[in-house]
Amino acid sequence: MTGHIDDDLPPHDVAQTLSDLSATPSTHPPRVLVLYGSLRSTSYSRLLALEVERVLTAFGCEVKVFDPHGLPVFDRTSNDHPEVQRLRAASVWSEAHVWVSPEQHGSMTAAFKNQIDWLPLSDGAVRPTQGRCLAVMQVCGGSQSFNTVNQLRVLGRWMRMFTIPNQSSVAKAWQEFDDDGRMKPSSYRDRVVDVLEELFRFTLLLRDRQSLLTTRYSELKQLREQGELSKGLGVK
Repeated sequence: MTGHIDDDLPPHDVAQTLSDLSATPSTHPPRVLVLYGSLRSTSYSRLLALEVERVLTAFGCEVKVFDPHGLPVFDRTSNDHPEVQRLRAASVWSEAHVWVSPEQHGSMTAAFKNQIDWLPLSDGAVRPTQGRCLAVMQVCGGSQSFNTVNQLRVLGRWMRMFTIPNQSSVAKAWQEFDDDGRMKPSSYRDRVVDVLEELFRFTLLLRDRQSLLTTRYSELKQLREQGELSKGLGVK
């Protein structure tokens, strides 16, 4: 007679889970990867990415801004390309991401999506995006839109990231930066700081708990079943 289906449920309880969540916090600077979605020499998504870098650095973060020039078009075969390896290594290093894309034809740009396509959900036992915190932003050439940030949220969920509630959409971005490439004082910049403040706090809150928060019953069950199958086949 087989056991009840509930016999296989994971052994969660409130007290133990709260104990597991009370991990001693890490004190090193939060590691943030910033991706932007334009290859133009005058790129407002790049200028916004650099503004993000300045603000997060002021908060005490360690920040890497990935330059997408030189990254090949996603073809599933160029995995050893130096720029692909550099992007994947930066994502593995990171504890949070900021994604900044222009809106092109009502959606994110190909240059931005190409970077995400090169980040696998898993690479052996390594997961380059799972459990990272994510903030999403977009720049618009005209009036304010939220098409791209809404798409980036869906993409972040697909990449198994914790996307924070706040977001930024900068309208008429060509008006929002000075001749030195700095973002001008405005409600748009205030919102950018709001988003990064929230990302900073969420990253500190969640980074030591990634493994606990992303462990899945179905995956552990599959691994157990594969182990039993391996035993049955005499695999060592």
